Amino acid sequence: MTRLHLAATLALLATSLLLLTGFTKEHAFWSQWGRNPQHTGMVDIAAQPLNHKLADILYDDFVEQEKLEVGGELVGHYQATLVDGNSFYMVKKDGAKYPSCNPVGDWVNGAICGPNAWNKLQWNVVRYDWKNGQPVPVWKFHTDWKPEPNATNFQLGFAGLIAWEPVFHPALANGYLYVPGAAGTLWKVDTNTGKAVSHVTPFGKGMNAANTFVSGPLTPDDQGRVYYNVIQLNIINGNPWDENDITNAWLVKVTSNDQASTVTYATLVPDAPPGDSTTCPGTFFLLNDGGASLPWPPSAHAVPPTQLCGSQRPAVNVAPAVAPDGTIYTVSVAHFDKMVSYLVAVNPDLTPKWDSTLQGRLTDGCGTILPIAKKGVTNEPNSCRHGTTPGVDPTTNANGSATLTDQASSTPTVLPDGSVLFGGTDNYDFSRGHLFHFDAKGNYINAYTFGWDSTAGVYTHDGTFSVVIKDNHYPSPAYCFFQNPVCTSTPPGPYFVTQLDANLKVEWSFKSTTIDNKHPNGYEWCVNAPVIDSKGLIYVTSEDGHVYSLPQGHKGIFKKPHQKIFLKEALGAAYTPLSIGGDGKVYSQNDGHLFVVGR
Repeated sequence: MTRLHLAATLALLATSLLLLTGFTKEHAFWSQWGRNPQHTGMVDIAAQPLNHKLADILYDDFVEQEKLEVGGELVGHYQATLVDGNSFYMVKKDGAKYPSCNPVGDWVNGAICGPNAWNKLQWNVVRYDWKNGQPVPVWKFHTDWKPEPNATNFQLGFAGLIAWEPVFHPALANGYLYVPGAAGTLWKVDTNTGKAVSHVTPFGKGMNAANTFVSGPLTPDDQGRVYYNVIQLNIINGNPWDENDITNAWLVKVTSNDQASTVTYATLVPDAPPGDSTTCPGTFFLLNDGGASLPWPPSAHAVPPTQLCGSQRPAVNVAPAVAPDGTIYTVSVAHFDKMVSYLVAVNPDLTPKWDSTLQGRLTDGCGTILPIAKKGVTNEPNSCRHGTTPGVDPTTNANGSATLTDQASSTPTVLPDGSVLFGGTDNYDFSRGHLFHFDAKGNYINAYTFGWDSTAGVYTHDGTFSVVIKDNHYPSPAYCFFQNPVCTSTPPGPYFVTQLDANLKVEWSFKSTTIDNKHPNGYEWCVNAPVIDSKGLIYVTSEDGHVYSLPQGHKGIFKKPHQKIFLKEALGAAYTPLSIGGDGKVYSQNDGHLFVVGR
């Protein structure tokens, strides 16, 4: 081995150890989304076996009412359980009364009820301590944080957030609990008493709490600096998502002594089109022909209309990631055009480092994921028109692009070699999307064909690493919803958890084998951030109601888990993260309940 190779190997091992352990002994064991600032989701201990359900805690008082308003689906996002020694911290969503609609579901017509009135609910954090094998609540901190408004009104043509409730997510750092507050603020809470010791107000006391929101999870770095996103919406005389552009958006840094600094997303993405530009790339949906021009592209050389861009801002549920060298990674998207999106690197002093577009990166559309129809055939399901250029997105007739949706919770993951992953949707396989891979300088490397609502986990082993994601095949048409044979839905399943190598090549896939009459191809994996223990066991949750541990050592597709335990049926359940405590207990979520599993 040459000196160069030896140095590279030692550097990789050192970085891997940092990513594996996450923190020094002064830090909480599981402090944030994805456990550490890189969001790798791996711990340096063995998890306890999945032998017993140790606790069942209801953390969302309104699950049944929320599901009723959305046809039985639970489409909110929830925090990862934070674990520090013998204590753990979890959201508690409650309030005097849920604002149910009458009739049920009338929020889709703009009624101020159900998801359109979720600001009437209360978000809290509860600290629990383990005593005699049982979790005991110690205190509850009430925050003034509220989620961004749903603002759905289909009668006026406004989709809003379509009931996908934004995530509320605190973090542990510097011996304190940091909790999102109103108007872009943070509450710094004493973990012993549950009382606020300070209120960090990066924008001063005059910021309007009605239109300014802490958006997405908080991310502490190894120095105790806390990073998070803030969005300021325009809610006056118009819809804040589909009609009015944002007022502003920021990345915020708060130091351990409560000093806050901010940078606008306009500064971080200086080469993005201006918000009022009308030249951003559109799709053939803008033809407004009811699908008469299908299959797309309408012709071999068709170009879709352009559209209004909107200003750059973070996607709603994104947690910034921080590399070991201090570089902060986030993603940015144009408010009106979800294809105009960027992976963004920021220096520790909040100056821009680089931005790299997620637009036009994909070449696996027509002829790869989607068939190109034979001459004269216009009704083949999910097909592209005969004569289409291979590889293009049929909705644009150009290379495929990420589309950053506010209904997902995908967050960047920094890999041991310094490269970065981010899961996004796209226009031509939008129920699956892609996992995009960039190097530390912003160069696009490659992509894997699943990315929807996923933060990739990282298994560090044998001087290298592997990437872990859910890999669901959903029942959905590929790129259109018109009453046209081209828009025929694919069948449900199969559903996999997949492990990829460092180059995003499949190492193995675990297939759901829970089969019944309604699920002939299994149940989907309802995890958005898996966890991996020191033995390489991967922990994931399924819609079949179980939490699974999956072993290493396989190739291809396998069907036998290491272990599983039934928690609660999870049909239509939210995508949720898992956590592991320092004692190996596994913290899993299902249908608004927190379950703790162990020996």
